[in-house]
Amino acid sequence: MESAASGDSAACGQAEMTSFDEVYDQPDPRDFFRLLGRWDYQTPHHAQGVFRRVAAARTRTLRAAAPLTVLDICCSYGVNAALLNHSLTLDDLYAHYTSSQAAALTTAELIEWDRAYYAAHRHPDAHRVIGLDIAANAISYALAVGLLDEGFTENLEAAPHTRALLRAVQPTRLVTVTGGASFLSPRTFRPLLTAAHEPVWIAAFVLRTGSYHRIADGLTPYGLITEKAAAPTYRQRRFTSVREQRYAITAVTAAGEDPRGKETGGYFHTALHLSRPPKDATALPLTTFTSESA
Repeated sequence: MESAASGDSAACGQAEMTSFDEVYDQPDPRDFFRLLGRWDYQTPHHAQGVFRRVAAARTRTLRAAAPLTVLDICCSYGVNAALLNHSLTLDDLYAHYTSSQAAALTTAELIEWDRAYYAAHRHPDAHRVIGLDIAANAISYALAVGLLDEGFTENLEAAPHTRALLRAVQPTRLVTVTGGASFLSPRTFRPLLTAAHEPVWIAAFVLRTGSYHRIADGLTPYGLITEKAAAPTYRQRRFTSVREQRYAITAVTAAGEDPRGKETGGYFHTALHLSRPPKDATALPLTTFTSESA
């Protein structure tokens, strides 16, 4: 859910938004859930059902017996992996990490508690998840509690990839993004797609205040077409100030979208973008994966 900004437009947009940088790289996710919970951060909740449906469809298209390998970019503390592979909701995680029991533990004790917590809720047919994020503490936590099978703290926007990362992502068949699209460019995706042994699907929840066109265009040489779901849109979080809301309404309007009932209602909204080979997009319409909750 965090990465390095790239491009003037991304940096400009982020300057208008409240920064939560202080909670993205803590030794554990308690502050993350406490702070973002105040602003009703909910993108992983909306992504949970979509990602599960997309993962199931990708598995069927591959006709493979092995678990699907998913790469979660800007994975933070492994929230998407927790919701993808476990019988848990985002509300469950908020309750878990803001509980008095969690507050009384050291980070080491919390990790032990979380190992048992996630093991008790893990699906028997869990997908294999690789995490990529620049936040080393968040990656370490997600690995320690068993949410990630592998994790990498590389910033592909600013530095070359490592051989270890490219080896790890070779079996990747699905890439997910819920919190970092505005920080990314095709530079992050090129080496990952080149290393993958099979065509990769990419499912991204993108803030309506920004554009995904640059990334979508960068995926075209890899045989992927990108579809954007016109509806529904999905709440991301509440605005922290009138300034944020004014920025969002202006940016969404400039992008040719209608903010009425969405950003005017007090929340940032995201839209689902799904990139796939044309034959897969033809066989499975985008509406197969979208839900009506907004």
